[in-house]
Amino acid sequence: MNSRFYRVAYTIIKPIFRLLFPFRVEGLERLPEGGAVLCSNHNHALDPVMIAVALPKTGGPRFMAKKELFQNPALRWFLRKVGAFPVDREGSDVQAMKTAMKCLQEGDKLLLFPEGTRVQSEGDASAKGGAVMFATRTGVPMVPIYCGEKHKFFRRSRVVFGEPYMPQWEGRRPTAEENHQFAEELLRRIYALKK
Repeated sequence: MNSRFYRVAYTIIKPIFRLLFPFRVEGLERLPEGGAVLCSNHNHALDPVMIAVALPKTGGPRFMAKKELFQNPALRWFLRKVGAFPVDREGSDVQAMKTAMKCLQEGDKLLLFPEGTRVQSEGDASAKGGAVMFATRTGVPMVPIYCGEKHKFFRRSRVVFGEPYMPQWEGRRPTAEENHQFAEELLRRIYALKK
């Protein structure tokens, strides 16, 4: 997401955020050029902001955010300006899926949380298949990210970028069982970065 609004917001928000919630970035050099699905654990509401400011100003991600956040007009305006788009988590949201795949095909980074919701610790939720589906259908790599847990004022945290990878499968498209295995492997790679 390289809009002028995003770059201005990034310039203002990053120093304030890093002062209040300091964190160390590791492995940023692993981030691939072009489209990629950025896949992180999700422990805190601030995770998307922390990951966004960990990235370069010109490499801001697109976000898939729950549709409830778009009900407030001011918040909806801001979210759209910084590259977020709504998704209905209760069913199969075809429009959100089309938007996500279009972003990736155009070379954007798409930030997703494979567990689908905030979780306190590893194992509290199983991986959903969305990240894998977007990667396998568009041919872009997945990048596991570990975002440090329990962000507290003035307590240092970490954002760790892992090696990008693409799962391998037999046949034209992965089977449902293969997708499930790929999603679990993705979650394993994310939490392996915690060490």
